[in-house]
Amino acid sequence: MADSKEYMTLPEENGSINISEEVIAAIAVGAAREVEGVSGMMTAMGGSVTDLLSNKKNAQKVARGVKIDMTGVDLVLDLYLTVEFGHPIPEVAENVQKAVASAVEAMTGCQVGAVNIHVGGVTMSETPKT
Repeated sequence: MADSKEYMTLPEENGSINISEEVIAAIAVGAAREVEGVSGMMTAMGGSVTDLLSNKKNAQKVARGVKIDMTGVDLVLDLYLTVEFGHPIPEVAENVQKAVASAVEAMTGCQVGAVNIHVGGVTMSETPKT
């Protein structure tokens, strides 16, 4: 396994299952993008761009718009996204929390303790209203 990746390890009877943090992030992003009202993922998670890009691991997290804390018993995910104009932000955020937790738990078997949503922008519709 590559040294730059972090893995969630699930002990099993016949050995162990190692799931990359990148796999968990991909599942979370896929589930979030399916929620009505989500227009995209943010590319910044706070701090300066220099601080984020000075660390290769942080740069990878910036690119995918999700941060995962695998240090505790349960996973804690922070998603950074934009919402389409006209959709109620609290409703969209709650739907993303439910969708992400459900997808990650179903696909990995890992318990999700929290899904924190950070809305960093609102996008306008591409089609003009008549």
